[in-house]
Amino acid sequence: MTSSNLPFHDEHVALYSVGQVAEMLDVQPAFLRRLDSESVVRPARSGGGQRRYSQNQVYLVQKVVELASEGMTLAGIRKLFELEAQLQDLQRQLDQLNKSK
Repeated sequence: MTSSNLPFHDEHVALYSVGQVAEMLDVQPAFLRRLDSESVVRPARSGGGQRRYSQNQVYLVQKVVELASEGMTLAGIRKLFELEAQLQDLQRQLDQLNKSK
């Protein structure tokens, strides 16, 4: 296996525990569990049921912290993330349509 094929080179591979993410971002583990229970950031689960975050999800949690500090509610942040995902999906569809012309 080459180093470029290792899982830590993939920003979507779930590698980080709640404790690691909490320490990286200086937040409480309970805050991370709340983000999961309110479907704001949903980490993967290990075989033992422990939450595991990808690099991409760590960035999302960091964005949640920033938006919450500006006064946004978790429900508002969740909706913002949903709308951003819809926009990305529509952009992909538009790109595919343009390529097929």
